[in-house]
Amino acid sequence: MIPIAFSPIYKYELPEGHRFPMEKYELLPQQLMREGTVSEDQFFQPAPLKMEELVSTHTAEFLDKLEQQKLSYHEIRKIGFPMRPELITRGKHIAGGTYQGALMALKNKGAAMNIAGGTHHSYANRGEGFCVFNDIALASNLLLNDNQVNKVLIVDLDVHQGNGNAHIFSDDPRVFTFSMHGEKNYPLKKEQSDLDIGLPDGIQDQDYLHILHNKLPELIQLVEPDIIFYQSGVDIIEFDKLGRLGVSIDGCKNRDRFVFEQAHINHIPIVTSMGGGYSPEIKHIIEAHANTYREAMHFFG
Repeated sequence: MIPIAFSPIYKYELPEGHRFPMEKYELLPQQLMREGTVSEDQFFQPAPLKMEELVSTHTAEFLDKLEQQKLSYHEIRKIGFPMRPELITRGKHIAGGTYQGALMALKNKGAAMNIAGGTHHSYANRGEGFCVFNDIALASNLLLNDNQVNKVLIVDLDVHQGNGNAHIFSDDPRVFTFSMHGEKNYPLKKEQSDLDIGLPDGIQDQDYLHILHNKLPELIQLVEPDIIFYQSGVDIIEFDKLGRLGVSIDGCKNRDRFVFEQAHINHIPIVTSMGGGYSPEIKHIIEAHANTYREAMHFFG
């Protein structure tokens, strides 16, 4: 049974007209249970990470600014969310979900999911791009520091480069960062991952999947990870208003299938964070995200 992190606090209310589709965090679990892909007893409510856990990745100065609500206008604008105490609490729960899911995946030698997370634009000393705390970096560091794992592979297939992950782990040989993203998309100034694959605007299923099929098995053999963190953003689909790629919903599903298949056949625990998805119609976002869970259940359920 795949454990799935979900907390009601994920739903954090945004001002009317904000472009981030917060409703997906509530609609996705409902859809998955309604169709029978998952059951209610698979969901767990994660505890928030504590300050001593957050400092494994983020600077004390940044954390203090968040706690005291003392970020500058520029720092708040970089994050993109109105700064409220509830947002900080939400971020701690999201990061806790990815970390606690990772512990479960390791224990079960299987998979875990987070109905949020994938906050890969957050740096050690600042947030960016709708990301406050970096859940994947935090989970990776906590596992490594506790000797739960020796080697981590981050597979980031969101349309935006995982710049925060790349920067945080730039000098850490224990973590291999792989980002396959839109070359001309946000962030304009890219960091250097261990492997970056920049994709052209409009790339479609066949070419996208060909690249992934060639690279991922090779990376798994090279890195020999004890765990994979999978950033499964669905902003690669053709309908996405921020993505600029041309991958179909079926193509995105096939992407997920291949990632889970590779983890399964290589007996590597995998933890999946939701990542981005900004299609104008919420039905496209939910269907694409739901496919990720359907494919995970096929291999690990």
